[in-house]
Amino acid sequence: MKNEIQNIKKLFEEDLINAKDAASLEALRVKYLGRKGIIAVLMQKLPGVAKELKPKVGKELNLLKKDVEGKIKIAQSTVLKNAPQKADNIDITLPGTWKDGGKIHPLTKTLNEVNDIFISLGFKIAEGPEIEREFYNFEALNIPLEHPSRDAFDTFYIKEDVLLRSHTSTVQIRIMEKTNPPIQAIMPGRVYRPDAVDASHSFMFHQVEGLMVDKGIKFSDLKGVLNIFAKQMFGEKTKTRFRPSFFPFTEPSAEVDVSCIICKGKGCRVCSHTGWLEILGAGMVNPKVFEAVGYPAGKYTGLAFGMGVERIAMLKYGIDDIRLFFENDLRFLKQF
Repeated sequence: MKNEIQNIKKLFEEDLINAKDAASLEALRVKYLGRKGIIAVLMQKLPGVAKELKPKVGKELNLLKKDVEGKIKIAQSTVLKNAPQKADNIDITLPGTWKDGGKIHPLTKTLNEVNDIFISLGFKIAEGPEIEREFYNFEALNIPLEHPSRDAFDTFYIKEDVLLRSHTSTVQIRIMEKTNPPIQAIMPGRVYRPDAVDASHSFMFHQVEGLMVDKGIKFSDLKGVLNIFAKQMFGEKTKTRFRPSFFPFTEPSAEVDVSCIICKGKGCRVCSHTGWLEILGAGMVNPKVFEAVGYPAGKYTGLAFGMGVERIAMLKYGIDDIRLFFENDLRFLKQF
């Protein structure tokens, strides 16, 4: 049996030298390792070996099999590596396979730009929960119980006193509860209102609100911050206009317009021929808000503002339907 094993080793080495291509190597594999191959036939003789010699002979047979398997694999790998590629397998006239690269969504792009502008002005980013209590969404913001926004038809209530936030002003309250002035932060995030979906409304949209609280904050500071934002967002020639308005959480309050980026303030269909486009609401923090968070009366003043990210993106890129942001239509998204 030992002599047979040695003879097979010698025979295999000779056959391996003569195997020059993939086909001959496959034939060699079948000859020695196949179900009816030389090694398989030899193993069938193992039961007839003397009991005391069987372990040693069995070990040598296994070593022979592993040696043959290993050398054939190495030879096959070498042949494959060195084989010349046939020119007729490649058509160099075919176009390459194009893979689309990822794009930043226009809302994300706009939000990042808004954040970057305010960060450059010294604001920090603050975030808070999207599921809120009435205290943070209404009461602390001086929105009384009889206010229309607290009606069940105008807010997404989850259960009594728990709702989906309708603005990121809730984060302003949470910051002031835990932090003593000076405070300078913006609050980006999703908000929810049960509006009927149309070209200018969505039940979910994105806001960025801002808050600055310290001793001696004035309305002129608010105008300065928003003037810089408007110029950096829409261009250096952009003008701003502040119109008196009303918000329960600010006093005085203002709506802020920018000169129309389409007609440069001359008047067109986009700006309803007024030359102005509304972009956000702002004002000085109402003293009742400071009272709700426990700040000493009369010690601090503050400014606050809030804008819809969709609104900013629509104005900046000339988009006329808010629904386009959420439909995942690649024909629209690839433009950005």
